[in-house]
Amino acid sequence: MFDKVEIETPRDLFTFKVGAALTMEHTVLDMLGELQEEAQSPELKQQLSHHADETRQQIANLEQVFTALGEEPDKKPCPAIEGLEKEGQANLKMTDDSLVDAVILSGAAETEHHEIAVYESLIIHAEAMGEQDVVPLLTENLEQEQHTLEEVKRATQALAQQTATRTQV
Repeated sequence: MFDKVEIETPRDLFTFKVGAALTMEHTVLDMLGELQEEAQSPELKQQLSHHADETRQQIANLEQVFTALGEEPDKKPCPAIEGLEKEGQANLKMTDDSLVDAVILSGAAETEHHEIAVYESLIIHAEAMGEQDVVPLLTENLEQEQHTLEEVKRATQALAQQTATRTQV
């Protein structure tokens, strides 16, 4: 699937991690398309569509990071995102239709937390290596992920209130 990589310097590690982030965002983009089809509420479908647009921009930003580093964009393994995807798919298969949106939002929150951690780490390492030209690109991605997490939290809270009200009646 992926070639063996020799990581010998901090820059090698950084470039590898940017490649893993690129794989992560491509995987998320694929997941968002699938989740739009599964989502029950029109609001959630719209939210997922908007995040897909942002994810395409994040992919472009990561490709620009590679260019700024003088490297070709190169995907690397990202097992964490693959695990989140598998977990989400398994949860959707065993969930009643009335709870699908709750499962999607839960998986979205977990994914956003992972993405935020990835970008925070990349920014720290870019700054430490003096790669100031890539920091704004990574920061833009981080800020979008943080904003999306806040939207997911609000949607989760609203859905939880609706669900709790339904089960009390």
